[in-house]
Amino acid sequence: MEHIPVLLKEVITNLEIKSNGNYVDLTLGRAGHSKEILKQLKTGHLYAFDQDIDAIEKSKKILEEISPNFSIYHTNFINMKEVLEKEGVYGKIDGILMDLGVSSPQLDEDARGFSYRVDAPLDMRMDQRNSLSASVIVNTYPYEALVKILRDYGDERYASSIAKNIIKSRPINTTLELVDVIKRSKPSKELKKEGHPAKQAFQAIRIAVNDELNVLKETLKDAVDALAPNGRLLVISFHSGEDRIIKTYFKDLTVVEGTRINLPTKEVETKFTLITHKPIEASEEELEANNRSHSAKLRIIMKKGEAL
Repeated sequence: MEHIPVLLKEVITNLEIKSNGNYVDLTLGRAGHSKEILKQLKTGHLYAFDQDIDAIEKSKKILEEISPNFSIYHTNFINMKEVLEKEGVYGKIDGILMDLGVSSPQLDEDARGFSYRVDAPLDMRMDQRNSLSASVIVNTYPYEALVKILRDYGDERYASSIAKNIIKSRPINTTLELVDVIKRSKPSKELKKEGHPAKQAFQAIRIAVNDELNVLKETLKDAVDALAPNGRLLVISFHSGEDRIIKTYFKDLTVVEGTRINLPTKEVETKFTLITHKPIEASEEELEANNRSHSAKLRIIMKKGEAL
């Protein structure tokens, strides 16, 4: 299946790309966003990150056909600061994009174990070099840990029942075996509802495997510090937990001290401007063309320019 980048028009418009600027795509994937950024760069440079070596190999070929003005790093984006410091551009970035979640090719590639619709080994690792996989979590984690993962990362109402049945059914070796356990853990009325009954549990386990929420928190801090004056950070999320983290952090950076209850009354100027008071979501046209964009939320923050 062809990869369709989410909110592409909105991302490119809001990055306000300068032809001589420095830009970062922290989630390269299949270069859906990156190639459009690179097309607008003449003397500027694109720095792209991804944990998936297969994605990197495919995207490199795509970008090479456009321009040589890019670099790709096979690493988790939590290492962005170290990489950009070595390149001498940390604090000089004009735009950063974080497109969170799993790319379409990863979902569609059976062997990766992200999908609940095809049978595959329980994997879900975005970086195949990592030792923690979905199989480890499903087959070794205790009841309490499983419940916490399912509730906190998947908003799963039947977390307790699923966790109990996972433990009873061990070993669970494939995705469809896990789907069967999840289905048996829910009342029949739930199975008749719209949407796949395993969606939330699979999402929760994937987030745990890749430590996505903790990585997001740390990376957001480094990303805003990486920006040049007037630089922008754009973050697309697909999960309520991710969106809460982004919304809260952006608010903390842009609310003037003294406007909150129980804080000192002395007001200080904030260093950032919130561009999106409400998240940007997919248009009806995009939703029809790309169903995976239905839960996407784009939030944007800008570092203020230096005073004259």
